[in-house]
Amino acid sequence: MKIAKDTAVTVSMRVTDTKGMTIDDGKRPVAYLHGGYDGIFAKLEAALDGQEAGFETRLALGVEDCFGEYDEALLQTMPKAEFPAGIKVGGQIQRQDAKGELRYFFVTKIKGPVVMLDGNHPLAGKAMNFVVKVLDVRAATDEEIAHQHVHGAHGHHH
Repeated sequence: MKIAKDTAVTVSMRVTDTKGMTIDDGKRPVAYLHGGYDGIFAKLEAALDGQEAGFETRLALGVEDCFGEYDEALLQTMPKAEFPAGIKVGGQIQRQDAKGELRYFFVTKIKGPVVMLDGNHPLAGKAMNFVVKVLDVRAATDEEIAHQHVHGAHGHHH
């Protein structure tokens, strides 16, 4: 079966930064719903369109094609006294950004009475190289299309 809109695609993806440092070794397969559902980077999806199981490709994606530029405006601090118990450095907290929109912030440092937060994705500002191999392609179920993601093995579990 060829990869097309509303197919469930399982791939292995080895991901490195531009210096060759491994970001993901590709040993855990990833499943996504093909056809503009934002389950995979758009340029990766475009490169896989029309391909079949066994297809392998290498792609270099710029910062703008991955997680975008690092945005200093997404750095925040909050008083430790207002900080929820049990969350540590490396953890996440949901709160409003400067525009009043809810987003997740990573806890980067706790220094005295201040907690430092970063709303950027950890890979923001990085260009990445991908080695992608298509492991499986099948028709998506009606439920997967309605939920806009793949269920089951290597996909989302409800």
